Amino acid sequence: MTIQGTTHRIDATPDTTIDVFTAERAPVLTVDAGDTLVVHSLDASGYLTPQTVPGEQQPKMFTEARGHCLTGPIAVRGAEPGDVLAVHLVSLVPDPWGWTVAGALKSPVTERLGITELPPSWLLWDLDAAAATGRCNGGFTRSLAPFLGVIGVAPEATGEHSTTPPRTVGGGNIDCKELVAGTTLYLPVVVADAMLSLGDGHAAQGDGEVGGTAIECPMTTTLTVDLVQDGRPLDSIHAETPAGRVTFGFDADLNVAMGDALDAMVRWMQVIFDVDKTTALAMASISVDLRVTQVANRTWGVHALLPTGVLG
Repeated sequence: MTIQGTTHRIDATPDTTIDVFTAERAPVLTVDAGDTLVVHSLDASGYLTPQTVPGEQQPKMFTEARGHCLTGPIAVRGAEPGDVLAVHLVSLVPDPWGWTVAGALKSPVTERLGITELPPSWLLWDLDAAAATGRCNGGFTRSLAPFLGVIGVAPEATGEHSTTPPRTVGGGNIDCKELVAGTTLYLPVVVADAMLSLGDGHAAQGDGEVGGTAIECPMTTTLTVDLVQDGRPLDSIHAETPAGRVTFGFDADLNVAMGDALDAMVRWMQVIFDVDKTTALAMASISVDLRVTQVANRTWGVHALLPTGVLG
């Protein structure tokens, strides 16, 4: 379906949701660079209604999902391999409910903590987007900072690709809590028309997403898309956020992920400050924060943050 104009709305329906990244599925919408989209996405599991008691199995969009329940793919007319898709996040509004579970799946974290034989723990959340607060069944409250765990373009021209691993080219399951409203995320384009899919709404999350889930929730995201065809300072995904500039590293080895995130930030700082790489590293050592983005996926994430205004 192609709609002319500047603002488009996509609701999460059986015709507009997907659980893989692929360039072989017909786009649910084709837009032009500069267009605005208002996109509703279900939570990562695709629940159609909220749980009423912890652990209740409500109906889902996909009976046997292969990955995150995403809205898309969305084609951006004119996007070609070598371009960069700029995704400007204008607002992110969670639905009134969400959930968090820990211990439902065996993982390196649950093995390390010795809880693989214990029953999972569920928190069910009532979310107040206007007040930016959430309250769970345990009586705890949490301020909200909504973002999308998954924003990505098709990584290859053929085949269906898992939504689980994040990728330094193309994005995907980034799970970075810095990607709040006001962020511009830059995604290198690999296939014609980019084929953007997004979802996995998180009303709030800690760095690491250590239990495997955040406050998982449906989300309404307002965003604009632009094409950068004259180059960016990096050939991997990176972001300009309210907190500062962010680069990423993803690998099964956290040390490798750290090195990739740092290397990207140092190269970006070389451009920003017009210095050599060693000088950029010295500047990074007194200004850049390295953070564990997430340990919830098979590919771990680290992001480097250069806070806004930290260097004059």
